[in-house]
Amino acid sequence: MDEQYNVIMSDDLFSAPPQIFSVTQLNRMIRELLEGAIPLLWVSGEVSNLTRAASGHWYFSLKDANAQVRCVMFRHKNMYLDWQPQEGDKVEARALVSLYEARGEFQLTVEFLQKAGLGALFEAFEALKQKLDLEGLFAPEKKRALPAFPKQIGIVTSMDAAALQDVLTTLKRRMPSIPIVLYPAPVQGKGAAEAIATAIDSASQRAECDVLIVCRGGGSIEDLWNFNEEIVARAIAGCAIPVVSGVGHETDFTIADFAADRRAPTPTAAAEMISPDRVALMQTLSQSHNRMSRQMRFILSERAQKLDGVARRLVHPGERLRQRGEQLVQLQTRFSSAMQRQLELRQLKLATLMQNLEHLAPQHVLKRGYSLVHNAAGEIVRESNSLKIGEELNLTFAQGGADATISHIKS
Repeated sequence: MDEQYNVIMSDDLFSAPPQIFSVTQLNRMIRELLEGAIPLLWVSGEVSNLTRAASGHWYFSLKDANAQVRCVMFRHKNMYLDWQPQEGDKVEARALVSLYEARGEFQLTVEFLQKAGLGALFEAFEALKQKLDLEGLFAPEKKRALPAFPKQIGIVTSMDAAALQDVLTTLKRRMPSIPIVLYPAPVQGKGAAEAIATAIDSASQRAECDVLIVCRGGGSIEDLWNFNEEIVARAIAGCAIPVVSGVGHETDFTIADFAADRRAPTPTAAAEMISPDRVALMQTLSQSHNRMSRQMRFILSERAQKLDGVARRLVHPGERLRQRGEQLVQLQTRFSSAMQRQLELRQLKLATLMQNLEHLAPQHVLKRGYSLVHNAAGEIVRESNSLKIGEELNLTFAQGGADATISHIKS
């Protein structure tokens, strides 16, 4: 690549020995001149002699009525295309002019390949997208949430579309109980855009569904073009119910996708997006049931343990009466014992007191030689100065008594 090549002028042919190039040097020099002089450009033509090598590279020729040129599109470039070229396809290639040195063959190294005429379609797509975006047709705040559990689902597509069967199969698998209303419309060909818009308007006016799917299967940009028409975009944006766009494959984008409330990469994905999954719901319900059962068993076990504890403390009324009866008997027994002991103590004390009184009793004193003196009023005479001469007194002895008259008083 860094070799320097000296071009010999005709005037020098006889004055200096000629510089002789190897074939490799010549082809390399020509390749570098071509790649340096001609920028990346677009070339249109018809695909011919197409070969898909095991390496993944594509080899083919582009031809028109008068000429053809060899082309190569390497795997790391063609793997990003969402379509496969066929013999006879009219295409537009963005390519670098080069030379295959090993054979000295002039060729185009293709960077990108599209069907002929797509450039104009892409321009129309971008122009309409920008126009509607400036109007606020795609504004995020206008997007409506999809119902979590739709009562009825509407579908706008062709009766013959494979996408319809995909959607129906998916809805039947996920939630077969949801009714489906079909608003048929052709999805390809002349007048299809108007028919699609009419079907969407009909679904909006009838308002019998909670959500609407607008879908069709994959295809070329020309096949999907009806979903890039302004009339379809405005019908979707003006629909009274949420709309999901499921047009083409995951790599396909249409104006309908931007106008819809949600874009699904495929019709099947659209069906999955709007329908609850019965199996998942049943699993969730089963898990919730199991958690609730475990929790209830735990609560019941805990309450049972508490009940056992209370039951152990709780005594049957009959048992309580029996216990109270036994306690009463015990109390009566203790009371009788206590009363008996108290009586015995009182009797002992009384005997002691009686014994003490016996010693202090007047009769006992009189037995020791004493006597009691009473005056006429029956009062005991304790002092001699309370007596009078001639006063009669009564004398009481241990045995018997006597009357006496005071004749003399001693102080």
